[in-house]
Amino acid sequence: MADLEKIRCELKKQLKKERYIHTIGVMYTAASMAMRYGEDIEKAMTAGLLHDCGKFAPAGEQIRLCKKYELPLKESELEMPALIHAKLGAYLAKEAYKVCDGEILNAILYHTTGRPDMTMLEKIVFLADYIEPGRKMIPGLSDVRRQAFTDIDQAVCLCSKQTLSYLEKSGRSIDPMTRETFLYYSEQKK
Repeated sequence: MADLEKIRCELKKQLKKERYIHTIGVMYTAASMAMRYGEDIEKAMTAGLLHDCGKFAPAGEQIRLCKKYELPLKESELEMPALIHAKLGAYLAKEAYKVCDGEILNAILYHTTGRPDMTMLEKIVFLADYIEPGRKMIPGLSDVRRQAFTDIDQAVCLCSKQTLSYLEKSGRSIDPMTRETFLYYSEQKK
């Protein structure tokens, strides 16, 4: 398994202070959720720690690195470069941080948009990124936080719904996967 202390030290050098603090919050939130749902705690901590490792560079540099590493970018990612760090992060987790576990890599890859029928680890990292204690309070966050520890699928549904609402209200591009995530989990509620 990954050497979390070594990764933490490297990320502290790579990331801006605020991003690093957020990353630590996600790591511990993911660990708490893993305990609640009987998921592997070390995998959750590893995915939480590395979820934003691709954000060490500005969006333009992330795009350049994706081209360099031959990581294909979707039109929605180019329209909304804030999504690119997930794909770059999964690549860096494997290549730079030597994480070989496909579950961890997928949790990093889908932590921003989610996807239909996520694994438990993917749901944990998706939600931990949204609910970690350092997040600025936004409408509905308390509900997602509560649901994250009582009904994880309901929490994913609420989280993706609020993300869609925010993106629509602000006139931003929406990745189709975010919408598919919401539709899938809203159907699961029925």
